[in-house]
Amino acid sequence: MADGKQSRPKARTVRGFRDRAAGELAAERQMLDTIRRTYESYGFDALETPFLEYTDALGKFLPDVDRPNAGVFSFRDDDEQWVSLRYDLTAPLARYVAENQQFLPRPFRRYQIGTVFRNDKPGPGRFREFIQCDADTVGTASPAADAEMVMMFADTLEALGLKRGEYVIKVSTRKLLDGVLEGIHLSDVPENAHKRGAVLRALDKLDRLGPDGVRALLGKGRKDESGDMTQGAELEADQITKLMTFINVVGERPHSKFDPNDNQRIRMIEAWRTSVRNSPIGMQGIEELAAIESLVTSQKYDDVRVQFDGSIIRGLGYYTGTIFEAQLKFDVKNDKDKVVVFGSVGGGGRYDDLVARFTGQKTPAVGFSIGVSRLLTALQMRKAAVAEAKPLVVVTVFDKNDAAHAFAMVRELRAAQIRAEAYVGTGKLGDQFKYADKRGAALAIIEGPDEQAQGKVKIKDLALGAELSKSAETRADWIGSHQAETMVARSELVAKVRGLLSRGH
Repeated sequence: MADGKQSRPKARTVRGFRDRAAGELAAERQMLDTIRRTYESYGFDALETPFLEYTDALGKFLPDVDRPNAGVFSFRDDDEQWVSLRYDLTAPLARYVAENQQFLPRPFRRYQIGTVFRNDKPGPGRFREFIQCDADTVGTASPAADAEMVMMFADTLEALGLKRGEYVIKVSTRKLLDGVLEGIHLSDVPENAHKRGAVLRALDKLDRLGPDGVRALLGKGRKDESGDMTQGAELEADQITKLMTFINVVGERPHSKFDPNDNQRIRMIEAWRTSVRNSPIGMQGIEELAAIESLVTSQKYDDVRVQFDGSIIRGLGYYTGTIFEAQLKFDVKNDKDKVVVFGSVGGGGRYDDLVARFTGQKTPAVGFSIGVSRLLTALQMRKAAVAEAKPLVVVTVFDKNDAAHAFAMVRELRAAQIRAEAYVGTGKLGDQFKYADKRGAALAIIEGPDEQAQGKVKIKDLALGAELSKSAETRADWIGSHQAETMVARSELVAKVRGLLSRGH
């Protein structure tokens, strides 16, 4: 530069993305392992698809514009073709099935855990990069496959530590709404795709925005709290009235308390049957729900775990039948310390037309997805127990020119499956204790000349010291003292460390 100053980039993350530290990653890893075990116990096999897909493979829910970047991150490749980061894991699955259908069993059952990207407006708890955990069955139209998904969804949430009454799987069918959309001249044909998509996204926001917000999105549009305008579906007033009336009728909320003498699901089916009796597609959806209800009831999934709720819409345009959504029922505090109901942590449904976009042949499919980041956030906000990294042992180096003794000790500890590190910095012993403190280490090992002469090592119990030091000014001050220390024979190091860690560190 002309003035001799060096230009430096500003250290910052891209809006809607974030860094994640070891504690969250450890909790996420345990959560993903639990989900894998549950999916595999149901007989689902793992599949991995690429992060990038050709944009035209991502589905009809994307807008038809010159640069297809609304909702997805897209760019042109070397062949001048549009490619996009995957928006979800379902559209790539449809492409995979179409490409490999001659080799796959019918039905084909797969699960996938992977990162997806949304070019949406970020907000509290809403990021542009997050992990989804999908399970799908492709190649059968049987309502038994839908019922199995609902039951596995509930089983997975309980395996992750949620108790009955803390969550609910809400079930409906897109065919109820399809019957109403036909009645207001928005049948499922290509020329209505954009407007139908806007309607679905608007209705899907009922819990978050309320009736007035949805009504605005069905019309001209709505400004959010930041002043940004969301374009509406541009429906006529009578169309909006009919849709809102439908939501009021089929969205009747189930009783808040479980009554074993009142089968809420059967009650809802009969109410819906009356409301859509003049719609063939609506009645088809009712019969499919009745078959699902029969199977989940036979397996003792009661109204506490699985409920029917017609206000469940699901915003993506590729759903064709049954839809379901997992909602958490306990209160948490948001970033403004306000008590809120956390809401949805995943969902899914039946999408019988997605594979046909590639093959021209109808291929029924059903699946669901768990938003791991969102569910993990909810459990952390509730202060529920989450996994942490294994406790760490830091072996200090008394003489920086002779670190071999420290590295010998960490090799022994690691061989015993104990997480350990030798200090590789340049600080003195006091600095090493402060380092161990910042690392959150459970134990620190010291072997100075005096200990070596006696054939012993000193173990500082940092976690115990932290408890004892609550009256001290800082933890670092306390752990530099002689409290919470144990002297053991060098030959007994591994056994003693294992014993101290087993006390709950």
